Amino acid sequence: MSIQNPIIRGFAPDPSILRVGEDYYIACSSFEWFPGVQIFHSRDLVNWDIHSRPLDETRLLNLRGVPDSGGVWAPCLSHDDELFHLVFSNVKSFQGVWKDTPNYLTTSSSIDGPWSDPIYLGSAGFDGSLFHDTDDRKWYLSMETDHREGKFFGGIIMQEYFPENKSLGGPIHKLTEGTDLGCTEGPHLYKINDYYHLILAEGGTEYLHAVTWMRSKNILGPYELHPNNPIVTAAHHPRHPLQKTGHGDIIQSSDGKWYITYLCARPLTTRGRCITGRETALEELVWRDGWPYLKNGHKLTRQEIPSDTQIKAKPTLKHYCFQDGQFPLDFQNLRIPMSIDWCEMTTEGMILYGQDSLSSLLDQSLIARRITEHRTKSSVQISCQPEHFQHMAGLVLYYNTYHWIYCFVSANDKGDSCLQVLICDKYKISELLTTPIVLPDSNDLKLEVVWKKKWAQFFYSIGDNSTKKIGPPVDASILSDDYVCDAKVRYRPAFTCAFVGMACQDLRDKKFQARFKNFTYEILP
Repeated sequence: MSIQNPIIRGFAPDPSILRVGEDYYIACSSFEWFPGVQIFHSRDLVNWDIHSRPLDETRLLNLRGVPDSGGVWAPCLSHDDELFHLVFSNVKSFQGVWKDTPNYLTTSSSIDGPWSDPIYLGSAGFDGSLFHDTDDRKWYLSMETDHREGKFFGGIIMQEYFPENKSLGGPIHKLTEGTDLGCTEGPHLYKINDYYHLILAEGGTEYLHAVTWMRSKNILGPYELHPNNPIVTAAHHPRHPLQKTGHGDIIQSSDGKWYITYLCARPLTTRGRCITGRETALEELVWRDGWPYLKNGHKLTRQEIPSDTQIKAKPTLKHYCFQDGQFPLDFQNLRIPMSIDWCEMTTEGMILYGQDSLSSLLDQSLIARRITEHRTKSSVQISCQPEHFQHMAGLVLYYNTYHWIYCFVSANDKGDSCLQVLICDKYKISELLTTPIVLPDSNDLKLEVVWKKKWAQFFYSIGDNSTKKIGPPVDASILSDDYVCDAKVRYRPAFTCAFVGMACQDLRDKKFQARFKNFTYEILP
């Protein structure tokens, strides 16, 4: 048996790992997707399942209007033997000279909540984390944004947190400017034996990404560099299957071993596009002369790690009926909480009431799940009665508001139901079909997409009729960080991954609705 990296597949970046007793938790970024923060659970560090998304109320998280790849960045999950502490950023803007990155802390006595009203920690930077020292003092760390002369990354700062006052206080300490790799962010602090160990993400969260390490006997420094920094990176190995490795966190297991988790990505081609986004990997650490090294003897991440732990087989086909009143944890929506105003679970399926367009930062009726592999098939049954070309509902491949591929049913000027595929590529929208497909009936329609690496092919069928292609294959690799990120616009974030899901729009009077059921997601060989 072997551990398969990534251990969490499909959009699970910036992992913050925690052990409480025999339970392990990893919290990951969720950006504009609601509810906020993804928490995964394991009992053995090998088999991981989605456990919860704790920021599930607007009192905890307001994402309405946040930009693409804004919202929840790099959460930090910790525990002080009494409370769980969850630190997170809610990034409001990131383009231009200034960055609006408010940071918050919420606590709970249980990982299942309820979570307290968020405590504002400041907006000096992002990637905040909370360190619980052995003397019971608590310290808040983050990177500092510096807009002067285009610097941006201003180093790592730290300030004491006083739980009795629910606020930061005392002097702000600059711990380090980082190493020569630059783009210093993602700090996590640990005290191990006589040293404070500072873990950093550096090199930028792309193909030069890395985990770097420093230590000091004084929490305020000075911090000395690891003799073999960075300890994790794929920067010099472009053909390695796991790229962008960086932004790490560590844990000691119940049997005394040390492990490090960090993000990684699987490009379709050599340093090409990564449709599954940034994911979570794991490797074991060993210590030499008080410094950690990967046990595998190098800085690269293995796809397979020998293990005696029984690996639980995960289903390659998932079926979601939406008829049992339960909303599957695999799915999320954009920016706003789910409410009966726009999404209703019934015994006949899920009804979406049409709202804004796919370009909206406000009120979209869109429910979707992550793409986790390079070869997948997804389908859904849909019933609706569009009466106007501004009524739309269907199956969508989505990255952000200006990168998506939408196969939908609408109406032509005669009132006939018809099928079309729209492609949004860097704000430009094109139609796949010269002439939309006129449907005899849109109440028993099945839409399907088969996505194999770069290409996605859409299909449809009505009732028991045979399945037919909808136009030619579409280049769906545009739904990746590597394509979406515009190198001409500095720090335009593109940090999520491709999703597949269901959407409904009424750009006319917000009265159109569509019913969805029997959604399937299959991993193909």
